[in-house]
Amino acid sequence: MTFILGLTGSIGMGKSTTAGLFQARGIPVHDADATVHALYRGRAAPLIAAAFPDAVPDGAVDRPRLSAAVLGKPEAMARLEAIIHPLVREEEEAFLRRCRERGQGLAVLDVPLLLETGGEGRCDAVLVVSAPAEVQRARVLARAGMTPERLDAILARQMPDARKRARAHFIVDTSRGVVAAGRQVGSILAALAGRPGRGGRGWTDDHA
Repeated sequence: MTFILGLTGSIGMGKSTTAGLFQARGIPVHDADATVHALYRGRAAPLIAAAFPDAVPDGAVDRPRLSAAVLGKPEAMARLEAIIHPLVREEEEAFLRRCRERGQGLAVLDVPLLLETGGEGRCDAVLVVSAPAEVQRARVLARAGMTPERLDAILARQMPDARKRARAHFIVDTSRGVVAAGRQVGSILAALAGRPGRGGRGWTDDHA
């Protein structure tokens, strides 16, 4: 069976870069954020339009408008999550089913709010991507359209990094650059090689 590694980390920690390091080694990665964006352009759009009409002006979700409609508004965020989370889970389950059918020994679930939503229960191990707070803040505030207030609102929804690190089986520190992060990923793959996933069969890292 496929060993499921949950990959998570707060905004600006380098999670997408780390996911790419796994993909570069031939490990399939399910990107929850990319799935959400695809759903916004597809089957989630009419459902979101019914709940947030102003956020879907032309049949596809306008992400800035949707963000303005829900950020800092717990009830609105809960309505959005009730729409999108089941659809993302369907896509995730289809991804894992394909991995099992292909005999893939390891698969990565890249989920930003994995620990906040109890998603670690779907994984065999959890990897947290981390960096010092000052590095995180500088990275995020360098993004177009980001403000300190918006960043604080996003961070308020995310578990503090220290708590995430405490719950991790593995940690990748991205503050030392991509090459160093790649070495950490290689070490994790070596540590996991041969460990049984769900169902008992071990996997072999042929890409390390």
